[in-house]
Amino acid sequence: MPDDIAPREGTVDPARDRLQPLLIVCVLATLSLIIAFLGATPARVSATELLGETRAAGDEAFIASHRGGGATAPENTLPAISAALAAGFDYVEVDVALTADRQPVLMHDTTVDRTTDGHGRLSSLTLAQVQRLDAGAWFHADYAGTAVPTFGEFLDVLAGTGQRAIVEFKGEWDAAAVQAAVAEVTARNLERRVAVSSFDARTLAMAGSASSVLPRLFILKHLPPDVVRAATEAGVRGLVVDRRALLERPEAVDELHAAGIRVVVYTLNSDTQWDEVTALGVDGIVTDDPATLSTWQQGVAGEQ
Repeated sequence: MPDDIAPREGTVDPARDRLQPLLIVCVLATLSLIIAFLGATPARVSATELLGETRAAGDEAFIASHRGGGATAPENTLPAISAALAAGFDYVEVDVALTADRQPVLMHDTTVDRTTDGHGRLSSLTLAQVQRLDAGAWFHADYAGTAVPTFGEFLDVLAGTGQRAIVEFKGEWDAAAVQAAVAEVTARNLERRVAVSSFDARTLAMAGSASSVLPRLFILKHLPPDVVRAATEAGVRGLVVDRRALLERPEAVDELHAAGIRVVVYTLNSDTQWDEVTALGVDGIVTDDPATLSTWQQGVAGEQ
């Protein structure tokens, strides 16, 4: 039949009959790709999954062992971290900063003077130089020779447990360093057990760009006028807040909870401070003395 002559009504068009199944196959293939892509993209960690349900006034808050458990062993070292994890505390909190060659290690201060036998700014020392330092003798002779751990070494210890960590990125981070650190978390399948925290909104944004799954916490010494908006715009699951700032604006806890944002308070080491924030319904407490806090919580629960 010539191309310019249409088929009569009721006749069969073989070309059209072949085209329709082909279109169906193409549509189904496209849908399969979309479903596969969505299925391969992990869901973002929810605030409830990371930090539990919001607490009410008087409820028991989770415990985060500050600097890896610095009350019982040298802070931010593997012995301290291992002890805190073995004790079963909800979270271990550590500080991570960059060496001169942009390698992440566990260190709180800008200098190595206080917690090692070395001197100078961490950012001026290479990883090889940092690894030669003694990070334990200052605490007790039993810990002499303890090394400053790398971020990867810490993650390896955490991966061997079922527990969680809050990791504070300290100092100045660039996108490449953040991406490399996040990649170490991802490589160990710890994105749902590690939360990145920082005072720097830019660092948190870079962490969010590096992983859509890894949860983030914004550390605040002072509360902005619209704290809910600040947290929402930062895309964080919770705030880690100075106790005094929260006591000045106790209503902020309910405001944040209403927005699905959790509230963690740092760093509290006395029963008076624990009682103050527990009465506000905070979700977590960072402390240097997690064992005593745990005992205190059990005692309070027994009185109720």
